[in-house]
Amino acid sequence: MKEAKKILITGGAGFIGSHVVRLFVKKYPHYHIYNLDKLTYAGNLANLRDTEKEKNYTFIKGDIVDAGFTDELFSSYRFDAVIHLAAESHVDRSIVSPMEFIRTNITGTVNLLNAAKNLWNESKYEDVLFYHISTDEVYGSLGTSGLFTEESPYSPRSPYAASKASSDHLVRAYHHTYGIPAVISNCSNNYGPCQFPEKLIPLTINNIKNNKPLPVYGKGENIRDWLYVEDHASAIDLVFHKGKPGETYNIGGENEWKNIDLVKLLCSIMDKKMSRPEGSSASLITFVKDRPGHDIRYAIDASKIHKELSWSPAGGFRENIEKTIDWYLSNEQWLKDVTSGDYQKYYEQQYTHR
Repeated sequence: MKEAKKILITGGAGFIGSHVVRLFVKKYPHYHIYNLDKLTYAGNLANLRDTEKEKNYTFIKGDIVDAGFTDELFSSYRFDAVIHLAAESHVDRSIVSPMEFIRTNITGTVNLLNAAKNLWNESKYEDVLFYHISTDEVYGSLGTSGLFTEESPYSPRSPYAASKASSDHLVRAYHHTYGIPAVISNCSNNYGPCQFPEKLIPLTINNIKNNKPLPVYGKGENIRDWLYVEDHASAIDLVFHKGKPGETYNIGGENEWKNIDLVKLLCSIMDKKMSRPEGSSASLITFVKDRPGHDIRYAIDASKIHKELSWSPAGGFRENIEKTIDWYLSNEQWLKDVTSGDYQKYYEQQYTHR
């Protein structure tokens, strides 16, 4: 697509979003990046303190569930493109509070699509793009073999996965019905710096550090394909600039681990880094009742993005997991602020709807 002047990145204060915002702000000074985030518990502007004063960056606090707000936002700023990352994303929370996921992930996506349609229809959808980032969980669960491809049928098993599947279908429907240029990518499990410590890897690191139990669902046999967040951001960059409207691209780390094996690896590395006797952290492992409807295995076939856009993960898993652990160990204040909730107090008075 033509280089866009104004790019809206939704959910840009979140884990993946903050990495994408930073990459685009630093790499493309001729773009102006607008970061729209509601600042829920998972949105943390401390993730972007190295970016917030850049001339080509603007933060906007707002809720995509508010259709009036999104309409006014698009009318005022006249964005050339959208990279849509805003979402409720934690499966456990979706089981307890599914309506939050339906509102944000489905209604919020439709509001963005409608606002984009109304604005971009003026230019007959030329030189614009709606890029929707989704998850491999829309495909359901795999057995011991096989990989998800872009042609895999949808079979979501949790309220979170169902809400993301719905948003995927809506983006495709708006592309085919109204002609909005749109691309979708579905990624595997992300890990890396700045991830909220409710997720497996940062939760395990933080609990090991504080000698707390390490909860593992069931027997820990569930398998996930792990993708380093900076690799994901580089893939998003490529899809945004070189992806073909109407297409879907699967982004995976080609890096499958059983949950229990991953936790044991983290224990071993942490023991060495914290000068503890080998096996100390592993003694904290506590098996807990399995999550309802817990999918057995996810794994992505990323050959399409490899072949068409020349993307591959950079570095190895061991290298990236060590970098991740080192980041959390050297950012103790970030962890303390996030686990205590103090990170929200720092910003709550600074931003309002614009």
